[in-house]
Parts: sequence; structure tokens; C-alpha cells
Amino acid sequence: MKPKVFKEVIDLGDGREISIETGKLAKQAHGAVVVQMGKAMLLCTVVSNYDASPVDFLPLTVDYREKFAAAGRYPGGFFKREARPSDGEVLTMRLVDRVLRPLFPKDYHAETQVMIQLMSHDDEVMPEALAGLAASAAIQLSDFPFECAISEARVGRVNGEFIINPSRSQLAESDIDMMIGASADSVMMVEGEMDEISEEEMADAIKFAHESIKIQIEAQLRLAEAFGRKETREYDTAEENEELAKRIHDAVYDKCYAIAKKGTSKVERTNQFTEVKEELKASFTEEEMEEFGHLVSGYFNKAQKEAVRELTLAEGLRLDGRKTDEIRPIWSEVDYLPSTHGSSIFTRGETQALATVTLGTSRDANKIDMPSFEGEENFYLHYNFPPFCTGEARPLRGTSRREVGHGNLAQRGLKGMIPADCPYTVRIVSEVLESNGSSSMATVCAGTMALMDAGVQMIRPVSGIAMGLISDGERYAVLSDILGDEDHLGDMDFKVTGTSEGITACQMDIKIKGLSYEILVNALKQAREGRLHILGKIAETISEPNADVKPHSPKMVTRTIPNEFIGALIGPGGKVIQELQKETGCTIVINEDPVTEEGIVEILGTNQDGIDAVLAKIDSLLFKPEKGSVYEVKVIKMLDFGAVVEYTEAPGNEVLLHVSELAWERTDKVSDVVNMGDVFDVKYFGVDPRTRKEKVSRKAILPKPEGFVERPPRERNDRGGRDNRGGNRDNRRDDRKRD
Repeated sequence: MKPKVFKEVIDLGDGREISIETGKLAKQAHGAVVVQMGKAMLLCTVVSNYDASPVDFLPLTVDYREKFAAAGRYPGGFFKREARPSDGEVLTMRLVDRVLRPLFPKDYHAETQVMIQLMSHDDEVMPEALAGLAASAAIQLSDFPFECAISEARVGRVNGEFIINPSRSQLAESDIDMMIGASADSVMMVEGEMDEISEEEMADAIKFAHESIKIQIEAQLRLAEAFGRKETREYDTAEENEELAKRIHDAVYDKCYAIAKKGTSKVERTNQFTEVKEELKASFTEEEMEEFGHLVSGYFNKAQKEAVRELTLAEGLRLDGRKTDEIRPIWSEVDYLPSTHGSSIFTRGETQALATVTLGTSRDANKIDMPSFEGEENFYLHYNFPPFCTGEARPLRGTSRREVGHGNLAQRGLKGMIPADCPYTVRIVSEVLESNGSSSMATVCAGTMALMDAGVQMIRPVSGIAMGLISDGERYAVLSDILGDEDHLGDMDFKVTGTSEGITACQMDIKIKGLSYEILVNALKQAREGRLHILGKIAETISEPNADVKPHSPKMVTRTIPNEFIGALIGPGGKVIQELQKETGCTIVINEDPVTEEGIVEILGTNQDGIDAVLAKIDSLLFKPEKGSVYEVKVIKMLDFGAVVEYTEAPGNEVLLHVSELAWERTDKVSDVVNMGDVFDVKYFGVDPRTRKEKVSRKAILPKPEGFVERPPRERNDRGGRDNRGGNRDNRRDDRKRD
């Protein structure tokens, strides 16, 4: 018997709808929904074990996968099977995880999995915008201890009008691309890129998305009510001891406050806090430690956090002695690595990034092959965060989700400032060498300087800053250029990149409810002041892009050729282009313009002579002599009936100079007039209608000898003779037949 299906529909207000359905698929999961928009369908299932894991955190896994069958395609690779997640899928996982994780109780430690799969694709729907909605809707159908429903929405702006969940074609015209995650009463996560917009415009986009999210949350709640709400499961909550908490608070609060106020370095501060913690433990008897020693660290950390937050709210001071709006000391350097195409070091306090730039052709573009999108990136950034940058030794297990996310944020911050006519494929690699405070924003600053050092003509330089917020409901403090410790103890951390003209990218995680838009805008404006300060420091090192690439860097020249000449440049089996690359030392890439179908030739080389040789070859292929014009030629072959000459301005373009066109006088031997290697002028007459071959003449530009009488054209009777002979043969055949 077909199961009963429950369904809710969300009207986006412009003729488009999103539906949420449950009851048909994956009924053994603790919660399962199918979210559909157009032809795009996502299946989300959630399961959480009833036994707690032996860890002191929530082992939550958010997994998002796009099935190739959803788009009617085969996966690449030998096994023709989906394998590790793509960067695009990882980024979607992070977007959903960052909103869900804070809503589970801190003492809930059961293994939990949220699995979202794209089962059907629609070219006009970007499925990642629906993932947060699907995850929350599935959790609402479960018995998980979860604070409240949430949703996520993508917002764009085309011609000044905001759009919820725009299509890819609409997004291409949009000056905003933001993902917002929120509950009904609070914005929790913001991430996106913009075309140098203002702080107020960014706040307006968030407000617009939040209103749509509220409607999506109402639909989830209606679905859960219709399906039948489950009682929240019971689990072993964390043990609490208020008396112990007060004892520890009274013992360490003032000491932690005093340490925080000293304004010491990270290592010194950590050592001093550790000493206080060890003294605290020593104050307990062995019996007390056996009874509640497992609670001591947690209560100590809580008291320490309260002391540090109060120092900032009450006195406007921070852990390293700075004021709330003060930026750490900055030093930077460019052209540090002699063999790279561009390099820079950016150091801010105890955070350091070394960036390199590599310039290449379209062949070096980053190919994206996902069921929901196929394309190429001609500008991309890779971010590496090795363990030594925080003074740790940890296992190396490949690129982490965090590295993918931080690299993507830095890439989005910079890419809008790469000019559209940049001929290169550009790759930035950021090596984080020290970290205490946002290394992704240091990557943006180092990337900007490395690009300018490489000679990439950026529209404007970009800087980035990580900000924090501490609030007790009545007082608040916005912190510029936060430390790693401040990242954990604050109520909001956000990263903003931009130019002198506006914001280019952002990433926010908001941990308090009901953050006012007034505070948000004030925080963004303080971030702008910090960004401009950092831009000034960058300008002290390098104020504008180098006029040209480095001597050892490849120079890129592009030429457009008619479609019919592409084959001639490539040659049979690629022979011509391969030999040309070998002779010149250049890399030559030919692409076809999808609109005009012309050939776009990219020439990449470090030797200008080699580039010039390739350009000369192209010019020779494109050379078309004009009828009636005079050209210089060179003899390259001698024949009995003439000389083969090539145009000196287009080597490789050959034409036959017939013996009758060498001179006005009768010429018996070609060598009587010209020899191999001779250079002289000829006149071009176009295609001879009699021979259907191109005709050039040397004698036409020579003065006619005095008294010269041109001989009449020779009668050609040989063809008629052959016809007569043919007739005689026919007669002979007839005679044989009569015999």
C-alpha cells in the first residue's frame, strides 16, 4: 500500500515555488524530507544514535552530495562512480553545518548524521540554496534535542531588485551573491561576495533574505504538525555542580582578569593561565578530585571567559593590550621568492601568510565538473594551513574542509578585482606560516600584494579583516582584528574583505540572538576603518601593480584568427603547432570563441623573440595580398618554367612566378634572370581566370624596353591534334570491326 505523503508549499512570490514532502522515502531514518524547486529535488535524511559517543563534543556530520545521474551524466574516472566530495559540495556542507551545530545542546554527544543528496537537477535552480531548508525540515520531523527550526536562502540583486534563490543566469547579472542562514528571530550565518557594495546595502540584503527565511520556517513547522510531532528524546545531560562552579569562579576570576589585563603574547598568556589552573587543581584534595575533578576544567574555562569578556566591556582592553579598534602591527614584503611569478609576505601580529602567484594559459584553468555546474575558473586560490603554524604536530590527512572554506572566502574577496581582459589564468597559493587571528584575511592581503608584484593589473587592491563582538545585552564592544582566543569567547565573528570603494566578500557567524541591524552596521563600519588602515600599510610596500610581468615570467599575447585558419595553424596531426612550440619555446593554446567561432590563439613565453616568431607565423597564415599591390618576394625554389617565391612579410606564403613574367624580353632559362635567394618586387594580379592560380609578375613593374613589340599569344593546336588523332583511332577501330 502506498504510504501517506505530507506536503507543504512555499510561495516565493514571483511564480516559483518550493515544496517540502515527507512520508514516501527513507522511512527508517529518524527524519526524511524531499525538497523540490522546479525539477531540482533534494533528499535529506537525519539519524542520531541513542547512545552518547565517548567524546566531549557533538560528533555531527553534515554531508552534501550531488549525484551525476541527477543531471543525466556519468561520473568521470575509470570506475564511473561518485568518489570524494568536490570543493563545491564541501562548501555547501560547511554552510549547513555552521547553522545547525550551535542549535544542538552543548552536552549532546550522540553520533549524528545529516545527509543531503541532489537526486534531480534543474539548470535554472542552484540546489545548494535549498540544503539548509532540507536539513532543518528533516530534523523537525525527528526527536532530536534541537533548539529551533532554521533555513537558508540565497539572495542576489539585479537592476537594484533583490531576488531570493536566483538562477545561475540571474546570478551572472547580480552584484550580490550571499547565503544567509537564520532562525525565525535571529540571523546566524552570512557568507557571500559582492561588487564593492556599502555596509547599509549588505544589511538590506540580509534583512530581505531573513523575511523569506521566516516563511520557509513556518512551512517546516506546519509540516511537522501535520506529520505528528515527536517527543524530544531523553539523553544524559551534563552534570552540574553550582557550588563547585562558584568556588572555582571566586578562586580564579580575579587572577584571570589580571592576566588578561597584562597584554602579553599568546605563549606567555597561555602559560600564565595554565599556572592558575594548576594552582586551582592543587587546592582540591584527592577525594575531591576523584569526585568532581572532571568538572574543574570546564568551570575554570567558564570563569576565564567571563573575566576576559568583562575586561573588554568594562575597560575597552583586550588580551594583548590593544584597544577595541586597534590593529596589530603589520609588516610586509614583495618579490621575496626569486623564481615565482609573484610573491609576498604579509605579517599582522602573530599571523603570517606567504602568497605566490603563477601565471598560465587557459589550459591551466581550474575545471569544475559537478552535476549542477560545469565550467572553468581562470582565477583561483588555494589555502594551506599546516600544523606548525600554530606550534602543533598533528596528523596530515590532505586538504581539510576548513582549508577549502577559507581559501574560497579569500578567492571570492579577490576575484572581482581581476580585470576581465586579464589574458592569464592566475593561481594564488597561500601558505599560512603563523596563525593567531584570521589567516584567511592575511591571505587576502598577501594575495593582493603578490598579484601586484606579478604584474596583474588589479582594478583596486583588496584587504581583509576579522572582527569580533562581545555583548551582555546592554553593553557591547566591536573588536577589530581579533586574536584566535577572541574568536572563541566572542558572540560574533565576521570576516570582511573589500577595497576603498566597498565590500567584496564576507563571512559571519553570529552566536547571540536578536542582534540588531544597527549593531551589525556599526560593526561593518568599524571593519571598514580597519580595512582602510590595512590598505594603507599594503600601499607602503607596493602601491600599484608592476607595469609588466617579471623577466622570467611568461608573457601572454592573444590573437584572434578566422575559423578557417585554425586547421592550418595546427597542421596535420598537430605537426605545425608542435614544431612551432619547439622552435620558439612558447606554449600555444587555441580555443574557439563559442559565439563568433573565431579562433583565439594564446601565446605564452618568456622569450620575446619566440613570441614574435609565433606572431609572424600567424601573420603569414593570415596574409592576403591585394590585387594591384606590389610586394617584396624572395626566391626559394627554381623550376624549369618559373621560380617559386615567398612574400618576405609573410614567410611560408608561396606563389609561382612564371618564366613569362620574369622580364619583357624572351627568357629561355629562369636562371638567366633570377637565382636562389634573390629578393625583388612583384605585382599581384589576383587569380588568373585561365589557370585558376594566383598570378604575380616581375616584368609588370619594370619599364617596357623602347620599341618593344609583344608577340601574339601562341596558338595552342596540340589539343586539337590530339582530338584528330583520337578520331583516326576511332576510324581504325571501325575498320577493324568491318573486317
